[in-house]
Amino acid sequence: MKIVVLTGSAHKNGTSAHLAEKFIQGAKDAGHEISRFDTALLKIHPCTGCGHCECGKNECIFKDDMLEIYPKLIEADLIAFATPTYYHGASAQIKTAIDRFYGIDNFLCGAHKKAVLLVSAADTKPGVTSGVVATYEANMKYLKWVDCGKVLATGCSQLSELMKTDYPMQAYRLGKEPPVK
Repeated sequence: MKIVVLTGSAHKNGTSAHLAEKFIQGAKDAGHEISRFDTALLKIHPCTGCGHCECGKNECIFKDDMLEIYPKLIEADLIAFATPTYYHGASAQIKTAIDRFYGIDNFLCGAHKKAVLLVSAADTKPGVTSGVVATYEANMKYLKWVDCGKVLATGCSQLSELMKTDYPMQAYRLGKEPPVK
């Protein structure tokens, strides 16, 4: 299976980056092909909704790092989204990349893809990740993709806190054997 992992944290050794690493380790152990893109470290221009791309009929007007991501997204069987929770939502960096899916929407929507969500959050209050999850689920419905699981690592503002939990192992297992729903 071809898997694209999109991360949204600028912290290379942060909690969501570690979840992504564990997911990747599980996926590699299962023999899957991985392409990882750390959106916070790339040059990705926000979509302006200009319509020039016509959802994939024409190239996007922005010649940035999305040009490397687009072909991998099109050929992927599964996309993994890994993000910290920033003010009740996904990071702006991963959201910017997801907004640019519009540029190849004709190739993504209804393309029989699967997806997983890996989220970290410092807070433990009920619903702290609900904004991220709601956006993810809305995208899954729109794209007609299959959600194959989520790891919602709450109460983990530091990597040391995450390491005391089962969340890294959950991410590993999700990468090794994503459930088919």
